[in-house]
Amino acid sequence: MPVAYHRNLLFPLYLLLFLLVVSLAGCSDEETHKNVTLEGDIFGTFYQVTIADPVDAGKVEEIEQGMLDVLHGIDMSMSTWKEDSELSAFNRSPIGEWQPLSAELMEVLDISRSVYQKSGGAFDVTVGDLVNLWSFGPEARPKEIPDEATLEQRLSEVGMDAVELDMDKLEARRLRDVYVDLSGVAKGYATDKVAEYLESQGISDYMVNLGGEIKAKGHRNGESGLWRIGIEVPQDNTPKAQHIVGLSDVTVATSGDYRHYFEQDGKRYSHTIDPRTGRPITHRLASVTVFHSSNGWADAWATAINVLGEKEGMTLAIEENLAVMLLVRNGDGWESWVSPAFVERFGEEMVDALGLKVVTE
Repeated sequence: MPVAYHRNLLFPLYLLLFLLVVSLAGCSDEETHKNVTLEGDIFGTFYQVTIADPVDAGKVEEIEQGMLDVLHGIDMSMSTWKEDSELSAFNRSPIGEWQPLSAELMEVLDISRSVYQKSGGAFDVTVGDLVNLWSFGPEARPKEIPDEATLEQRLSEVGMDAVELDMDKLEARRLRDVYVDLSGVAKGYATDKVAEYLESQGISDYMVNLGGEIKAKGHRNGESGLWRIGIEVPQDNTPKAQHIVGLSDVTVATSGDYRHYFEQDGKRYSHTIDPRTGRPITHRLASVTVFHSSNGWADAWATAINVLGEKEGMTLAIEENLAVMLLVRNGDGWESWVSPAFVERFGEEMVDALGLKVVTE
């Protein structure tokens, strides 16, 4: 996702992951369309859905409207930009009082809690007040570096331990006055839900791209032809697709910060805040790409690994059996690291062809 610890929920960022090849055809006959592309704007970013199955011409508009209904429903539940959203109401709720929440919002909070715990707090949806403290603005730098006392005070207030969940009763409560921001997981979750909707309509070959979060199912040319994406590498501050990966029946999420940083007094400050320290990350990891069955989980894991850095992040990926690719700065260039689960998913032949480094511990 995108840098998940900004408050611009589901807002477009420079995408580290994008569609490389999507073959678009016109009508196959008067009654059906094949390789239909539905695209537009949502959540302040874009959506692009390509359907390879033949679709009745009269049903295309109905499918797109149903898809938008799903997305608008998630927006009304999880947006921090909408004062009347379910999440905004939860963030205003009295401390210590249980609040009934939708099953969808509870599921996303549960994913957030799980990744928070497994990552040692590297993924934390309550970190928004720390991001605000650093005041990242349009010039890509804060107006001033926070003083130590203020930073420590704000750091003491955040933490997913301040959000208690009762999954059986579908209730949650805040134990401290934390501000929950789901931008590191909600867009991935929305990608999953769009995919579920398409499958409910009998569509089995498609690719969903929601602001860079991707779900690919089936094939783009009948029984053959994988969906393909290009993974960018940081080179001269210019986007370049270096690694081409074929996809089927998998979701992809990315998190990185090599374009989102500022320098002051010779030191590099990332826009991604480490919730454990309250400070910007400073390691060599440029981007993280996670391949997973669920884009909501992939989104959260990508952010956690990005915060942890190349060594801790890969250790976590191996422990959790996650298929990941890390782009790691090495002088003026980079190295591409992958986990054993990545090799298992995509095969040694592709790993060798792309010149990837397999990290096993």
